[in-house]
Amino acid sequence: MRKIMLSVVAVSIVVVVSFQFTAYAFFGPSVKSLSPKNGSLMLPISQFDDGKAHYFTVRADDGISVTFFALKSRDGVIRAAIDACDVCYRSGKGYSQEGDYMICGNCGKRFSSERINVVKGGCNPAPLNRTINDGNLVISMNDINANSWYCKYRKQ
Repeated sequence: MRKIMLSVVAVSIVVVVSFQFTAYAFFGPSVKSLSPKNGSLMLPISQFDDGKAHYFTVRADDGISVTFFALKSRDGVIRAAIDACDVCYRSGKGYSQEGDYMICGNCGKRFSSERINVVKGGCNPAPLNRTINDGNLVISMNDINANSWYCKYRKQ
């Protein structure tokens, strides 16, 4: 009887974990649509205190919907990057978060969140310039527009 119960528990765990990955694959992360004001995006920094990647989308001047994420890494720095990289952007798959790592949905490489905005190029998340002003994370639409090409293959 004990073996049966352990088997049922093990199968249940596999089903739940599989469902989470399948749901993410089909639905992806929650993405909040933004509108710029005075040429900038302003996001309250308090929303990043949870250490989780928050995903956003905004329409660039060329009409492409640009998806990016921002998070507070464990060193306390708020970081932001396009949800794509120089190498895998054509896949349109972006990144998911696992603990303090961002994982490429195409090649599976893991990137420490503390390296976002520090390491540029290759398969690293494409950094976005950002500032903190009056309790807000501020990202210029000029930077979004300059990086829109990363998102032209994403499913809109």
